[in-house]
Amino acid sequence: MSNIQTVQNIYAAFGRGDIPAILECLEENVIWEYDKVDSEIPWLEPRQGRTEVAKFFEALLAVEFQTFQPKHLLESGNIVVSLNDVAFVVKATGKTVIEEDEIHIWHFGARGQVVKFCHKTDTHRHWLALREV
Repeated sequence: MSNIQTVQNIYAAFGRGDIPAILECLEENVIWEYDKVDSEIPWLEPRQGRTEVAKFFEALLAVEFQTFQPKHLLESGNIVVSLNDVAFVVKATGKTVIEEDEIHIWHFGARGQVVKFCHKTDTHRHWLALREV
């Protein structure tokens, strides 16, 4: 299976809510949000290992997705980049976040599993959506 196919399978599993299928595509010690520092955004916290990544999906329960549409997947070597249209409402505040061309970067290891991943997104917009002000 190609790395692009793996990412497509991950997105399909996400659409079904099949988190165990996603976790199986990740190396045991996967690095999640490898470029982030603590931003006070629960779904954009840096994590390491499948158990911690499962907490990413738990954090997503705080939002209600209106749109999650992977549009373009590009592959070079062991990296897949995906451009996605994303829109969600933060349940606690009712505020909407809309991201056109949110970037996901997937790095693959020799066994065809994800070894590190990050979102490239407007973290300030996410942070504001969590605030009541």
